[in-house]
Amino acid sequence: MQDWREKLGAAFNMEVPSDEDIKQAQNPVEEPAGDALAQQGKQMVNVLLDKKGRNGKKVTLVTDLLCDDEALKELAADLKRQCGVGGSARGGEILIQGDFREKIVELLKKKGFKARVI
Repeated sequence: MQDWREKLGAAFNMEVPSDEDIKQAQNPVEEPAGDALAQQGKQMVNVLLDKKGRNGKKVTLVTDLLCDDEALKELAADLKRQCGVGGSARGGEILIQGDFREKIVELLKKKGFKARVI
């Protein structure tokens, strides 16, 4: 431990974090989407672009998800948060507003899903 951290902690009556605590804070471990990933198994998830019946507006669809509605909504909320857009989840599909195919495939692979762009 560095001497200046101990002095600073003593000056303000604070607990001094260890080097390991600092490394964990700088590099958080991404937790997989537990329920959704466990329910999906080895099935491939398809990510595609759709604009039919949407007045030409593009949406990214994540299809072939085999999880229950609660796990689906949690996964959708995480994907929407990562992309910074809106969307919905129902019937084994996640709809994300805009063209985010590559980013969503990358995020799903980080979470442990087998995903591909169609």
